[in-house]
Amino acid sequence: MEFYQKEQDVLLSELKSTPNGLQTSEVNARLEEHGHNELKTKAKDSVLKLFLETFKDAMVIVLLIVAVVQILMGSVVESFIIFAVLMINSVISVVQTKKAEGSLDALKNMSAPLAKAIRNGEKVTIPARELVPGDIVILDAGDYVPADGRLLEAGSLKIDEGMLTGESVPADKDTETIADTVPVGDRSNMVHSGTLVVYGRGLFVITGTGNNTEIGQVANLLENAMTKQTPLQKKLDQFSKQLGIGILILSVVIFAIEAARIYFGGSSNISADMLNAFMFAVAVAVAAIPEALQSIVTIVLSMGTNKMAKRHAIIRKLPAVETLGATSVICTDKTGTLTQNKMTIVDYFLANGKSGKFNDHPDTWSFDEKRLMQIAVLANDSNINEEGQELGDPTEVAMIAFSNKVNKPYGELRTSYPREAELPFDSDRKLMSTVHTIDGERLMLTKGGPDVVFARSTKILVDGEVLPLTEQRLKELQDQNESFSDRALRVLAFAYKPIGANQTVSFEDENELILAGIMAMIDPPREAVYGAVEEAKKAGIKTVMITGDHKTTARAIARDIGIAEEGDIALTGQELDALSEKELHAKLEQISVYARVSPENKIRIVQAWQDKGKVSAMTGDGVNDAPALKQADIGIAMGSGTDVAKDAAAMVLTDDNFVSIINAVEVGRNVYDNIKKAIAYLFAGNLGAIIAIVAALIMDWVNPFTALQLLFINLVNDSVPAIALGMEKGEPNVMSRKPRDPNEGIFAGQTLVSVLYRGALIGIAVIISQYIGLGYSDEMSIAMAFTTLILARTLQTFPARSNSQTAIGAGFFSNVYVLLAVLFCSALYGLTVLPGIREFFSIPANFGWTQWGIAAGLAAGAVVLMEITKLVIRKKD
Repeated sequence: MEFYQKEQDVLLSELKSTPNGLQTSEVNARLEEHGHNELKTKAKDSVLKLFLETFKDAMVIVLLIVAVVQILMGSVVESFIIFAVLMINSVISVVQTKKAEGSLDALKNMSAPLAKAIRNGEKVTIPARELVPGDIVILDAGDYVPADGRLLEAGSLKIDEGMLTGESVPADKDTETIADTVPVGDRSNMVHSGTLVVYGRGLFVITGTGNNTEIGQVANLLENAMTKQTPLQKKLDQFSKQLGIGILILSVVIFAIEAARIYFGGSSNISADMLNAFMFAVAVAVAAIPEALQSIVTIVLSMGTNKMAKRHAIIRKLPAVETLGATSVICTDKTGTLTQNKMTIVDYFLANGKSGKFNDHPDTWSFDEKRLMQIAVLANDSNINEEGQELGDPTEVAMIAFSNKVNKPYGELRTSYPREAELPFDSDRKLMSTVHTIDGERLMLTKGGPDVVFARSTKILVDGEVLPLTEQRLKELQDQNESFSDRALRVLAFAYKPIGANQTVSFEDENELILAGIMAMIDPPREAVYGAVEEAKKAGIKTVMITGDHKTTARAIARDIGIAEEGDIALTGQELDALSEKELHAKLEQISVYARVSPENKIRIVQAWQDKGKVSAMTGDGVNDAPALKQADIGIAMGSGTDVAKDAAAMVLTDDNFVSIINAVEVGRNVYDNIKKAIAYLFAGNLGAIIAIVAALIMDWVNPFTALQLLFINLVNDSVPAIALGMEKGEPNVMSRKPRDPNEGIFAGQTLVSVLYRGALIGIAVIISQYIGLGYSDEMSIAMAFTTLILARTLQTFPARSNSQTAIGAGFFSNVYVLLAVLFCSALYGLTVLPGIREFFSIPANFGWTQWGIAAGLAAGAVVLMEITKLVIRKKD
C-alpha cells in the first residue's frame, strides 16, 4: 500500500514517529541511514572531456586531416579558418551540454532552505536538508514544502502543485485516507517537496526525503533521459564517413594514373613530377570536400534562430532549428499553451431560465443578475494590484476580472458595500461567506460548490422575488450544472440570506439560503490556436494534448479546438499504465488526449512515438515535464515555466503560445530546405570540377586546373554564396508538405538529381572550354577551364535558390544577399586576371576578351539550361 492509502496511526507506527516528533538521537540515526534531504546526482564529465568528445565526429576528423594537408601545401589561412570553425563549434557544444546539466542544478535549488519541525516535543526551525523520514513538519501559507509527506492536520490548506501536476488551480488538501490507487494530482492527503502553500495551514509526517520524493524521481528520470542527435546530425555524420572514403579512393586513383603516366612517359624529372602529381591529388581531395559545410550549417541554423526569436521562440540548442522542420508529432500541454491560462466567466444560469452572457450595459441588468454579480465580487478574497498583477485563487480572480470587464470596477462594489464579517473557505465545507449591508439590508453572501449550496438552500430568487425552492426548480439547476460540467466548465453556485443587524455569523448560519444562480467558467482556448491546429494538420503534423488536468476538461478542449476528432481516444495516466507496449503501439495514433499523467507517462508517450520513427516535440513548463522535454527530439519549454523545464528544453516560447510552435516549425522547414540548397550548391560545383578532371585524365589532356586554382575556387565559391542561400525565403508549399522522413538522406528527394544534373552541366561546360583552349595551348586550356568553372559555380547560385522555381519566379531581388554574393565572387575572380597576379594563377598573357567571353558564355549557358529545365519539368507536371 502507498502512504496515502494507510491510516494515520498505522503510518506513524511504521515510521516510528508520533505527533510530538522525533528525538534528537533518532534523527541522527536516520540521517546516517537515509542521508541528507537533498538531491544526489551522478558525477559530471569535466569540461576538457566534453571538449575532446566533440572531435570524434567523422566530418570533424576529415576536416582536421584537410587542414593539416593544407598547412603542408602552404595554405595556412584556409587551415586557420577550418581550425577556428571547429573550435567555435566545440565550444558551443560544451556550453550547451553544461547548460543542459543546469536543469538538475535548478531542481536542487527548488528545495526549501528552512523548515519548521517538531522535535523532542518542541517547535524548532532547522535547515531543510536535515529533515528525515518520520519528522513532523508544520506548514503555513507562503511556505515551500520541504519534503514529501502525509498530512496529519489540514486547515483550509491549499497547495500550488502545478510544477508536478501541470494544474493551474491550487489543490485542496485534507487528511482523509484514500482507498483507491490515484495519480499524484489526486493525492489530497499528501504534500510534495518543492510545492508552495498558498492558503491555510497543515501538519504532516515526512514519508520521503532527497531522491525518494516525487521531485527526486523527476531528477532520476531527467538524469537518465537520453539526449538525441537531430536527423541532420545523424545524416551528416553518416555522410561524412562515406564522403571521406570516396574522396580518398578518388585521390588515390588520380595519383595512380598520373604516376603511371610519369613513370612510363619517360619523364626527365620523375621525383619532381611525382611530387606535383601528389600535390594535385591532394588538391582534388581538398576541392571535393566542402570544408565550409560545417560552418555553413552552423551559420544557417543561427540565422534560423534569429527568425524564430522574432516569432517568440528562443532556441537554446542550435540543432533544434533543423529538428523542428522534421517534426511530425507535437505533444503539447493544455494550460497556458493551448489556453489562455486565465479562468474566464463564459456562462451563467438564473432560476428564471436566463443564461448565456451578461450584456455590456449593467444599468439594464435584472435584479437577479445584479445580485449574482454582487455575491461573486463581494464573497471573494482575490485582488488585482496597481501593477495589474492578479492575486488570489484563479476562479475568484475570474469573477473580479469579469466585473471589471462588463459591470463596474470591482473595487467600487467593495467600497460601496464593505465587508463586515466573514466565514473563510475551507475544504470540508466547500463554502465561503461574507457579511455586507446592501441597500440598507444586512446580508450574508455565500458561494461554493453547486451540490453543497443546493443542499443548503430552501428558497430561490426569481425575477426579484424570493420563492420556495421546489423540486422542479432544483432539478432545472442541477441539470444545467451537469450541462456545464459536460462542457468541461468549472461551476460555482451563489446564494444569500438576510441576517440581524447585530448578529454574529457562524458556520451554522450557512443554511436556509436563498439560491441566486450559478456561474460557469473555463480557461478558454487562445483564439489563434484554432487556425494553428488546422495548419498543423495540413502540414501533416499530429497534435496530441498531454495535461495534468482532468480527462473530461481535456477532452472537451481538445474537441473544441480540433485536436480530438471522431473516433479518437482520451486516456488517463492510470489507463495508460494498464496498456502493454503492444497495446499502446496499436492505439497510439488514435490517442489524441492524455490526462492526469505522471512524468513517467510523458516519457513513455514520447518514446512510443520515437519507436514509430516519428520526430516528436514535447512542450512543458513544470518540473514534472523536464524528463520528457529532454527525452523528446525537441523539448519546448514555456517562458513562464520553471527554470528546470527551460534548462532541459531545446527551445523556449516567450509567449507560451502553441501558435508560436507552428510558426517555428515553418521556420525550421525553411532552414532545412536552405541547408539542403547550400549542400546541393556546394556538391554540384565540386562534382563539376571532378567531372572535368576525370574527363581530362581519360582523354589524356593536361590537368584542367592547378592545385592553387582548386584551392582558390574553394575559397571563393564554398562559403559566401552558400551562406546567401541560407537566407532564402520559404518555398510556397513549405507548410502543405508532409514532415520529411527523419531516416532520409541529405540527398533525398530532388537534391541528388539537382546535384548530378547541375554538376554534369558545369562539368560539360568546363570540358568544352578546355577543349577550345587546347586549340591555343595547354596553358590557355587551363585558364579557360578555370574561368568557366569559377564563373559557372558563381552563377549557379541563382538556380540553387529553388528546385522548382526559377530565380525570376522566386523574385530576382527577393534575396539581395544572393546578388551581393555573386558580385563578391565575381570581383574576387577579377583579381586573378590582373597583371602581376595572373601569373600565380597560370593565366597566360594572351588570355583576352575573346577567351574570357567563350568561357563566360559556356558558364552562363550551363546556368540558363538549369533554369529552362525547371520550366520544362514544371510544365510537364
